[in-house]
Formats: sequence, structure tokens, C-alpha cells
Amino acid sequence: MSVKVLVVDDSSFFRRRVTEILDAEPSLEVIAAAKNGREAIDMTLQLKPDVITMDVEMPVLDGISAVREIMRLLPTPILMFSSLTHDGAKATLDALDAGALDFIPKKFEDIARNRDEAIELLQQRVKAIARRRFLMRRTTPSSSIPSTRSPLGSETRDLRTSTGRALHSSTENTSVGSANSSLRARGGIKPESTPPSKPIAIRRSGKNYRLVAIGTSTGGPVALQTILTSLPANFPLPILLVQHMPSTFTAAFASRLDSLCQISVKEAADGDVIKPGWAYLAPGGKQMLVDGHGSQAKIRIIESDDPKINYKPSVDITFASLAKVYQDKVLAMVLTGMGADGREGSRMLNKYGSTIWAQDEQTCVVYGMPQAIAKAGLAQLQLPIDRFGQAIVTEIGHG
Repeated sequence: MSVKVLVVDDSSFFRRRVTEILDAEPSLEVIAAAKNGREAIDMTLQLKPDVITMDVEMPVLDGISAVREIMRLLPTPILMFSSLTHDGAKATLDALDAGALDFIPKKFEDIARNRDEAIELLQQRVKAIARRRFLMRRTTPSSSIPSTRSPLGSETRDLRTSTGRALHSSTENTSVGSANSSLRARGGIKPESTPPSKPIAIRRSGKNYRLVAIGTSTGGPVALQTILTSLPANFPLPILLVQHMPSTFTAAFASRLDSLCQISVKEAADGDVIKPGWAYLAPGGKQMLVDGHGSQAKIRIIESDDPKINYKPSVDITFASLAKVYQDKVLAMVLTGMGADGREGSRMLNKYGSTIWAQDEQTCVVYGMPQAIAKAGLAQLQLPIDRFGQAIVTEIGHG
């Protein structure tokens, strides 16, 4: 059974181009095309597509407003087309805030070495997020959810509803509870909408850590926000973040996270001294490594032209660097994303005795990277995304 796609763009040329690319894949079928956000909403309600591709800037009703309304009326996986500019980055993050699951540059040549690779990537992205449609439509209608918005958080809300599972730590962390209450008041965390079931017990292992590392791709912006906004202001460890994202997006994303979190978040720069309570986001288009030891450890940002490396930044490269510097003192986690980036870096961390966690399948937008970790036998724990924050605090013994 083919995946039904609705293509939305005000350019007739681009609508035809996307339609041709998607229809060339036997498992995909473009069932309609809309030229503005209002038509997109009407066609979504009438045709119930499995996936929507959506432009941002359109007449009558823009893409971000259309996404928000579709997620309210009939939650549907949406892939945004974005321009690789500062304004494009902000608009794309706003679209993820509204409920879109993923984005792709509108100029395909910006993300691929040739036309065939670009075509395959677009087809893969659509097929990947299509798998979320069943989960999204089983969830509680948005009209029954409190109206306070969580930036980049509508998918998180849906996943919480569907997962319905709780994490019970062996110790109660009052500072995190207070932090969560504060964030709820600011609109940064939504309350649970269903009673928890199948409790997941987390007890501190007793290991000592010097750094937390997180790698992710598709669905990562929502996942990272969910974790980072749940950490208290006095979080005692530095955090390194690797998110597959274009270079024009990472600064805007880091700034947005910094405005939402109690910890400090910045786009990593070459020579940054790694400090507790700070999260460093790897800049797009480059690789992030760590040099040095102890309190003098520094971040290195390097160019990478190796054709064998598919991702810039790469989770594997960052994790491998951390294995050499911190050995068994890293609490690492791999979250939602396509492919297997992070598996080999996690293998190195595991060899030195560090701890590896993975996001569970039910709450991943794409269960690719975490699945690679699990299949390799490297994940000591798999958790739903909204349980990572408390689990981290419990495991490092903070509170």
C-alpha cells in the first residue's frame, strides 16, 4: 500500500518537480497538490494524506499557520521545505514548534552531491516520517490539550500521550520537580494527558561521570528540547550535542534552546573551554571534537572533506573523540534519526566503559540511529524521550 502525499507550494514549477520525484518511487503516491496553506488544510481534511510536504512562504495562509491548524484538526506528518538562510532557519524552527516533524532544504543541491542522491534523500525522508502517521492519529485531539504552547513541542505532546509510560527513579529530585513546575508556567513543558503505565525503574549505577553527550538527527530538535528543558539550572556536568543540521541553522537553534532552558546553551566554537552547566551544540557543516584533560578540556571545531563521512557534524566523530579523552566517564545517548550515525562512536565509548542509552522506538520520529545502537547490543537502557531528563539527573546523582 503506497504512502499518500499532499504537496503544498505556491510555485507550480516546484509542485510539479516534487510530484515527479515522489511519484517515481513506487511506494509513494502524490494524491493532490495545494498552492497555499488554506487549500492545504481543506485538502488534508478531505483526503487525509499520510504525509504532507509544506512550503513556508505562501499567499492566503503561510506554511507555519497551516501546520499549526492541521496539527489541531488532523495531526499529520509534515515535511517542511526550507531556505538555508537565517530567516529560513527561524521559520523552520517555528514550523517544528507548530508540529512539523522534519525539514529539508528547498535547493536539493545544498544537501546532496548529485541529482540522484537528492531525489533518493527526499523520498527517504517522506517514507521515514510516514511511519509516524498511525501514532499521531491515535493521540488525544489537540482541542482537549491545554492551549499553552511548548516551543518545538507539539510532537512531544503527541508522543507522551501515546507512550503513557512513567519513569520512577529510586530517589526523588525536588530541584527538578521545581524546575519542571517553573517550565510549565513558562509554557516549556506540557503536563501528562494520560495516566502512566508500565513504570520504568531507574536506579543510579554509582558510576562517576564528567560529561553528557547526545547525538540525534530527524526529530532531534523536539527531542533535545524535551531533555534540556527538564534539567535544573545547577546541572553539574557539561553537555555536548550533535544534531544533523545545516550550518545556517545551528546558531539559531542553539539560541532558541538557550532562551528556553535553565542551563546555558551555545553553538560550539573552536577553543571553547568545556564548563559544567553548559550545553555545546556542534556547528553544522563541521566536526566537533574534544582535546585536553580535566577542567582544561577544550572543544575543537574542524573542517571535514572526507567523502566517506556522510554527516557534518557526525555523532561518530564526536563520540570517538570523547572516548579517547574521557574513557569511562561519559553518559552518552542516541536519539531519533535516520541511519546509523553514532553506532561506531558508541562502540568506542562502550569499549572504554562509558554508559550508552537509546531512545525507544515508540517515541522516535525515525527509529534508525537508536535501533542501530540497540541491535549492536550497545544500549544499556532504552527510554521514552520525556523520561531522559529525570533519568540523567538520577544517574549522575544530582539532587
